[in-house]
Amino acid sequence: MMATKAVPVIDMQKVEGLGEELAKASEEWGCFRIINHGLSIELMAEMKVVAASIFELPEEIKRQTLDVGYGQGYVGRNFISPFYEGFSIDEISSVQRFCDQRNDSSYQREIIYKYTKAIRDLAGLLGRKLMEGSGLAGDLFDGWGCQLRMNKYHYCPESVGLTGAGLHSDPSFLTILQDDENVNGLQIVDKVSGEFVPVDPVLGTLVVNIGDMGKVWSNGRYYNVKHRIWCFEPKTRYSIALFVLGPNGNKVVAPPLFIDSEHPRLYVPIDAREYRNVRISKNLRNGETLELYNTTSASKMSLN
Repeated sequence: MMATKAVPVIDMQKVEGLGEELAKASEEWGCFRIINHGLSIELMAEMKVVAASIFELPEEIKRQTLDVGYGQGYVGRNFISPFYEGFSIDEISSVQRFCDQRNDSSYQREIIYKYTKAIRDLAGLLGRKLMEGSGLAGDLFDGWGCQLRMNKYHYCPESVGLTGAGLHSDPSFLTILQDDENVNGLQIVDKVSGEFVPVDPVLGTLVVNIGDMGKVWSNGRYYNVKHRIWCFEPKTRYSIALFVLGPNGNKVVAPPLFIDSEHPRLYVPIDAREYRNVRISKNLRNGETLELYNTTSASKMSLN
């Protein structure tokens, strides 16, 4: 069943109460759309053009962006995901290596560098404001790994009414998504009703959704929203997503402020990279893997 509600829209230039508004949306929806976020419409359009040009390369050139792990590097169309194709900069500090693998042009490199810096800066702002909205101080995502993924959905008449990406939650803390302004498809699961809510595109805006690590850090307060990509019409769809994965060299753990007698610690400290590997190996894509890290009896389940 499809709901008629819409996700919150938040102005990132709001002076008072921005942190509280972001935290509330993270708790109630696990998803929100942001405006006045600092990325220009021109840069967003140029990045989409660059992404499309990379996808148009010959297959043998695209495969030079090695797929070194699940969801990493270049992911071609296959029998499991026949309509999906993706490129990942698996750590955005390695943009040069990503571009060198295909010998990208100076223009492509310039746009990719500008875009990754701008969206990483935005992630930093979101992290600081989420801390502020929780009564904390500091740079939440300082030293965290981030992945940029470019997606292409090859929709055709045969794909209408099917999924381009099946129902899942993201394993990351949060995702910042530039969706296709011309082709909709993103749907989230409402926390209360369980209904699908469409997240239709709005030019110049970005979508933020909370993942599994966000739920861990907030001690269960944030909603790791399940979502899917649905095909409504036979048009090619592009999207670009930044995943804020986890702290490099440290584990994700809820701050003491979130722990009290009424809210005991829900999860043991989690290594984000290990968590993603366990999630893949057990084929649990909707946040169920978190139960393996629960501080109650569920945590005794084997991770092997």
